[in-house]
Amino acid sequence: MVASKILAEAFFREGRYVQSFPAFGAERRGAPVAAFTRVDGVPIRLRTYIYAPDHVVVLDPSLLDTTDITAGLKPGGWVVINTECKPEEVAGVKNFRVATVDAGRVAVKHGLGTATAPIVNTAIIGAFARATGEVSIESVCEAIMEALPRGGKENAAACKEAYETTLVGGAEADRDERGEQTCR
Repeated sequence: MVASKILAEAFFREGRYVQSFPAFGAERRGAPVAAFTRVDGVPIRLRTYIYAPDHVVVLDPSLLDTTDITAGLKPGGWVVINTECKPEEVAGVKNFRVATVDAGRVAVKHGLGTATAPIVNTAIIGAFARATGEVSIESVCEAIMEALPRGGKENAAACKEAYETTLVGGAEADRDERGEQTCR
């Protein structure tokens, strides 16, 4: 939710119209949360979930094993994933553009969370900016500084490092001789 809000603010700084909102599961606490950011060049009048996203950002790579993250994703869309894997090693994203970044490592390096619970929000939106080119890293960092006055410097540094270390590549998963994915 924080990443979605910051991303919306970054687009707004660049003169775009935005809408940002979360979607909670039935459990609300402890369940996976989806957050949406709608961006357009004209005022947004539609107030519904996004069923056919242009891009998908995955903060928790374990979702790759349990969820069809590309359901409804438009052809040519980006899948930006927090993972140690290279883009071509990620399974389940065939026919989409893939960007990966080890946002957990970046977050911990900058003091954002712990090794077992890194806070990857700002790092992953740096990766999104790098992969898609739809919003500038400068606008993202400005939005971070405004949204997070106590920790903005660390979060902006993590965002910039993720931007610089994001890997962009193919979507076909590498498989071993048994047909198993080599990276998750």
